[in-house]
Amino acid sequence: MTQQVRTAVFPVAGLGTRFLPATKAVPKEMLPVVDRPLVQYAVEEAVAAGVTRIIFVNGPTKGSIQDHFQPAPSLEADLLARGRAELVEKLRGTHSEGVTFSTVIQQQPLGLGHAVLQARDLVGDEPFFVVLPDDLMIGEPPCLQQMLAPYAATGTSVVVTQQVPHDRTDRYGIVSGTRLDDRLMRLDGMVEKPHPDQAPSDEAVVGRYLLTPSIWRELEQLGAGAGGEIQLTDAIAALIPKEGVHAFHFAGKRFDCGSKLGFLEATVTLALEDPEVSERFREVLRKLI
Repeated sequence: MTQQVRTAVFPVAGLGTRFLPATKAVPKEMLPVVDRPLVQYAVEEAVAAGVTRIIFVNGPTKGSIQDHFQPAPSLEADLLARGRAELVEKLRGTHSEGVTFSTVIQQQPLGLGHAVLQARDLVGDEPFFVVLPDDLMIGEPPCLQQMLAPYAATGTSVVVTQQVPHDRTDRYGIVSGTRLDDRLMRLDGMVEKPHPDQAPSDEAVVGRYLLTPSIWRELEQLGAGAGGEIQLTDAIAALIPKEGVHAFHFAGKRFDCGSKLGFLEATVTLALEDPEVSERFREVLRKLI
């Protein structure tokens, strides 16, 4: 029987340079997609999967991320006094009962693997999710919840993958392995950002990981990898021959909100699904197009 996954680690220390100057003073993760900051979608996804501990691996100047998930009693009282109970309900969605939020600071940007390692003392010796909020995942059930089934079936670490254009393999961790069914693959290899001529497949790891505590040992032993950074991909690859790793295709849609185009696509898509604005927004788009 597999151990319950109750913790999610959010590496959010990046500078968001693709969105400058908007991210000069506002963290990229706090940019709104319709009416919620990008990071809130990912936190809600984690809570839906049963997570009760959220750990932000943050930079020293991005405190507004954790602030967003704290109660705001004075603001709630003011809204209630104005008869805006519906807005209070929206605010309370940012701090779910029974869910704790912690922050650990990554002083230097030494790679995703290094960022995850900063959370070791808070996570402890148990399985945990790693969630990259840049990847906005929309599915039913949510992506992290879907990952629990292959984890329970295999007892191994699980990464989410999707097929990417072959000429873009140098932007992702790329996997190879044996397909067990339409959604599950047993991995035999994993490499970070390979040149298209050297990529073992077009299957790319995207933004969601469920890792066993064995990953700590591998991260501690790693030296610098691609880009001179400590790569999480390299640590996961080291687990493959030791205890196995599986890749999972989740049912849903991924938006790469680390890019301007992906962020705009997510905003338009979710606005078209929002009951408050969808009908009028469609009219606006028709006029523009």
